[in-house]
Amino acid sequence: MKHLSLDLETYSSVDLSKCGVYKYSESTDFEILLFAYSVDGSPVEVVDLKRGETIPAEILAALTDETVIKYAFNAAFERVCLSRFLGMDGFLNPFGWHCTMVWGATLGLPLSLAGVGAVLGLDKQKLTEGKDLIRYFCVPCNPTKVNGGRTRNLPHHAPTKWSVFKTYNGRDVEVEIAIQGKLSNFPVLDSVWKEYWLDQEINDRGIEIDKDFVEAAVQLDELSKADLNQQLQELTGLENPNSVLQMRGWLLDHGLETESLGKKAVAELLEQPIDENLKQVLVLRQQLAKSSVKKYQAMQNFACSDNRSRGLFQFYGANRTGRFAGRGIQLQNLPQNHMSDLSEARSLVKQSNFEMLNILYGNVPNVLSELIRTAFVPREGMKFIVSDFSAIEARVIAWLSGEKWRQEVFKNGGDIYCASASQMFGVPVEKHGVNGHLRQKGKIAELALGYGGSVGALKAMDALEMGLTEDELQPLVNSWRDSNINITELWWAVDKAVKTCVKERRSTSTHGIKFEYKSGFLFIQLLSGRKLVYVKPKIGENKFGGEAVTYEGVGATKKWERLESYGPKFVENIVQAIARDILCFAMENLRKYRIVGHVHDEVIIEVPMESKVEDICQLMSQTPKWAEGLLLNADGYECEFYQKD
Repeated sequence: MKHLSLDLETYSSVDLSKCGVYKYSESTDFEILLFAYSVDGSPVEVVDLKRGETIPAEILAALTDETVIKYAFNAAFERVCLSRFLGMDGFLNPFGWHCTMVWGATLGLPLSLAGVGAVLGLDKQKLTEGKDLIRYFCVPCNPTKVNGGRTRNLPHHAPTKWSVFKTYNGRDVEVEIAIQGKLSNFPVLDSVWKEYWLDQEINDRGIEIDKDFVEAAVQLDELSKADLNQQLQELTGLENPNSVLQMRGWLLDHGLETESLGKKAVAELLEQPIDENLKQVLVLRQQLAKSSVKKYQAMQNFACSDNRSRGLFQFYGANRTGRFAGRGIQLQNLPQNHMSDLSEARSLVKQSNFEMLNILYGNVPNVLSELIRTAFVPREGMKFIVSDFSAIEARVIAWLSGEKWRQEVFKNGGDIYCASASQMFGVPVEKHGVNGHLRQKGKIAELALGYGGSVGALKAMDALEMGLTEDELQPLVNSWRDSNINITELWWAVDKAVKTCVKERRSTSTHGIKFEYKSGFLFIQLLSGRKLVYVKPKIGENKFGGEAVTYEGVGATKKWERLESYGPKFVENIVQAIARDILCFAMENLRKYRIVGHVHDEVIIEVPMESKVEDICQLMSQTPKWAEGLLLNADGYECEFYQKD
């Protein structure tokens, strides 16, 4: 046996969508109902475990045999569920598991079995009745008079449905095998599978949640909402001040018209010269709308019996670049913390001291929001070291484009925002020093203009709110581009290389990046050897009537559609993909440590108390062989709970 393709149908009273597979499979009533498999492409067999059939001994042996490659779509689900089924203390070693979903993602395909099957035009597609069957057999049902008050549907309750369910289970394996056949000419690099296995190790390890702190935060949020509601009822006389319709009506009656009560709209209203009573109502409304409790609830949902949250990272979740995506608690978009007394505030929360929090801070929802990160804690007797790359994308684009003045700034440990402002305005700029007011303009320009952004990008970065005037925006764009000639040349060199490749169906290259059209895909080969892939590229027309490259992918609407791109956007994908490869290289170097999380360009590590920050940062700062000349730097700090330094 060389390959084993498999698919499971399972039951648990725990909600998989809210709690993730680790918590789901930990439930006392979890069980595998059906086990479909194929050995080396042979006809699919379905083992009906629920009705007493058993998995053959050689198949069970293969699950723990690392020389047999196991294929599954979203293989993490099968691997974790089978670990529970086998009664393991930990989890099956991810080494040797190949995820067909990840394979598809490396080629720019959707992250669903049905989606991949549809895009590839397979003869056999996933059966559409699957959702109804899963709802019937795999989750608890509501007790009714008709079903005799039962809370679960079993095979004997609907034998015909059960028979169709078995067919559905087997079909999923057939579709997976068909996908493997279609993708066989585009195998995943061994280095990428190694990254996937490391990702699975990190997901298996999980990160500890301070359960008592989280429970106290949820209770305090309820108290806070009740208190805010009461204050708003007294001020407005409204029955439900949380109702957008009622609140808009009340504001209109008091001379303030607004279409929205969203975060930005309320902030804008508060900047207007309005009555103090109205201002107080809007401030309280702002606090009431704070949604930090959802993060705490997600922590409760994802925490396993040992208080560790697992499965928080999706490998190749952003398939345009191969970057990781967040799942469940979403570490990638946690609020920042700016409080100087995190430990003290945290202690008050653990004590459920609502009154003191209100007296000291006057805004309990904001305190809870700033403390979200601190709910992640190292296990007893250990500490966190958090290390992140300094200005990784700015360093990569400077290196890739050969923008030497930028590389000199990084080499000398300078501030890129000051240096950029100095380059743009032709005067020395120092943070909190000479011409220090120009640093903010340098920062806005750096963040908004690096990938072809113009006036619109500056506005999107709140340039006007930060003090720039409308008249300053276009000159700022011009100054930045004039100061970064090599970067702008990189944009248009990539634009030309992509268009030539797609038009003429021939290989092109620029700045060490290679472009190839093959079998209906555009491949962009990075210096690491990994490739970015764009499905069915062709030359189209952009909204300005100019020439553009379009391709198929998942757009902002989460639907499969034709998307548009151009040089600077491709450069953004390339730079972010290179930054991702560097993060993976760093995590491999840090493998002997206990990595428990990572966010964009930051790694969170659970280490013994004697471990040193400088050792971690030194390993983080190592440059891969393929990135010779790239100047990396990592900063770090240690902490007793997760926080932003």
